[in-house]
Amino acid sequence: MACQHGRAACADCKVRLLSVCAALNEQELAEIESLSQSCCFAPRSALFSQEQPADAVFNVTEGMVRLYKLLPDGRRQIVGFALPGDFLGLALLDRYGVSAEAVTETRACRFPRKTFAEYVDEKPHLLRRLHEFAGHELSLAQDQMVLLGRRSAEERIAAFLVGLRERLARIGQSSVTLSLPMSRQDIADFLGLTIETVSRTFTKLAKDKVLLVVPDGARIMNPERLEAIARG
Repeated sequence: MACQHGRAACADCKVRLLSVCAALNEQELAEIESLSQSCCFAPRSALFSQEQPADAVFNVTEGMVRLYKLLPDGRRQIVGFALPGDFLGLALLDRYGVSAEAVTETRACRFPRKTFAEYVDEKPHLLRRLHEFAGHELSLAQDQMVLLGRRSAEERIAAFLVGLRERLARIGQSSVTLSLPMSRQDIADFLGLTIETVSRTFTKLAKDKVLLVVPDGARIMNPERLEAIARG
């Protein structure tokens, strides 16, 4: 990890209007810049680790981050993938409940947690924006519970692809070819499947001409069919 003190170029941030910072005016942006560090994380490097003291919060500005929990038996459960505009470390706990690890080269603004909390206390409109983000995270968690319920592997993978495509479109990364920088094992750990099942399902969807597997992604050939499978 490399962090630089000082300006994080908030005014030039491409995802500012999608992040919690959208609630701030120009003067407040300058204030919050002074509290932050601009950090760069290489792939597979940790932003923070499960059970580590929660001393900072992060606003992702570029890249992708996998969020996961290590279970008592040593298995890994991925609970989500953070994208630009997502805010991490908001849970009101003394220690992080999950680990956050860069999937691709990732940039983020890092704020000391205590300093950020004191700043938020003075900005009710920013607090409301944070509550909106917390509500969105709860909605995603509920969607994940449904996804891991009584659904077939094909339905789970289709729902994952549709959901990721919608999230990427929201941040201006809409494309027929869906970028999948995470590994098949990551997808398996997120969907509660084996890596073999994930690979077989991608092969089936390709055989059915729903998608075309390409390096580091999938080209959606029949979005209507993919969405129909995702709905179950």
